Amino acid sequence: MPRHCVRPSVLTTITRTVTVAAGRFAPGHLGELTAVVPFELVDAVLAETRAVQRRLRDLPSRVGVYFLLAMCLFPEVGYRLVWDTLTAGLSGMPVVCPSAKALRDLRRRIGSAPVRALFEVLAGLLARPTTPGARFGPYRMVSFDGCSSLRVPDSERNRAWLGRTSHHGYPTLELMTLIESGTRALVGAVFGPTAEGETSYARRLLHLLRPDMLVLWDKGFDSNVFLSKVTDTGAQVLGRLRSNRRTPVLTRLTDGSYLSAIGTVKVRVIDTQIAVTCADGTSFTGSYRLVTPLTDARRYPATSLVGLYHQRWEHESAYYALRHTIMNGRNLRSGDPAGIEQECGPCSRSIRPGRDASARQRHLSHEAMVQGVGGSGRSCEVCAYGVAERRVERGAVGGLQDLGADGQLRHPCGGCAEYVGEGRADAGRRLRSVQEASSIRGRC
Repeated sequence: MPRHCVRPSVLTTITRTVTVAAGRFAPGHLGELTAVVPFELVDAVLAETRAVQRRLRDLPSRVGVYFLLAMCLFPEVGYRLVWDTLTAGLSGMPVVCPSAKALRDLRRRIGSAPVRALFEVLAGLLARPTTPGARFGPYRMVSFDGCSSLRVPDSERNRAWLGRTSHHGYPTLELMTLIESGTRALVGAVFGPTAEGETSYARRLLHLLRPDMLVLWDKGFDSNVFLSKVTDTGAQVLGRLRSNRRTPVLTRLTDGSYLSAIGTVKVRVIDTQIAVTCADGTSFTGSYRLVTPLTDARRYPATSLVGLYHQRWEHESAYYALRHTIMNGRNLRSGDPAGIEQECGPCSRSIRPGRDASARQRHLSHEAMVQGVGGSGRSCEVCAYGVAERRVERGAVGGLQDLGADGQLRHPCGGCAEYVGEGRADAGRRLRSVQEASSIRGRC
């Protein structure tokens, strides 16, 4: 008769040491995330923008900057609960308990200049030479894309700035970003009314392009003027043309692509059909016309470029994380343009989630890292996850944001959807196979 031996479970306590400031500056931290935004950096930004308090208050300016960052990490709760999240681990330390009005006044006193300066310092490329999906030959891959579905409160000042929208009641904001593929690191961002157009906002980010970059973009960025301005920076392009563009065929190449010209730029055009097969057997096909100044068909085959274009979906995934994971469909908080400008910096900075982390894991990790401090003095140890777990049980944190039945964040590269119109994703499905390069048209 088989014998079964049950070993007693081994319990391990994981502790983290987080350094916080003393006195009135103690609430000014982001837990373990303070290493990304250290005290010295915040103080330097405040001094540069002349936003340091003239007298030492109960709510110093440094504390206000960290409160702004935490406010965008936890958009599901009000000002007081955001403050409670910051101070949850500071047991035993004298911490002020400000009212919601005092925290609103703190936002107005700081203004948007320190947040803008902090964003400019933190934004940038992060990929290493070995980072998957970040490079194509000698080029770093970045992408342009806009998001016009960020909603703001329907206040009079917001309506005067952004105007009204016909399809829903809330004014919407246009956010244009330049993101590094592979890491989803934010390189630059601008925002404003949706009426101005994506290419107009994208032109404000052209100074961030370098000759060692390969820029990916969707259709809508293919105007002659914009393409010329991008190539003038020395950067290369791989973008999608609109279906109604008619490009002249100058020379047919051996891989099925052909040389053409758009304005004054000599380009190479690749016509391809992409077939997607889902796990349930459903299949979809779509026609894509890609354009690039990389005219050497031997060094940059059409099949490689078509496969490379899938990396542009990293940008869609980042926006999906912002709208449906971090914001969870909520509006921004601010009722005036100055507050929106102040709020958009931290929100944009937070759109680079873990690539394979679920929404529940990210939410708990944010909560744990921010709250993972306790004790007294400048250095202390506490089990950060335990603090987060207790606060979830008490209901202080909003509902956890599961995005699927399996608890995984939906990724456009890993889930297919029913095609609406011209291939817009609607209902998520699992992919079984993707075929693109084998159906390139005009193969000789």
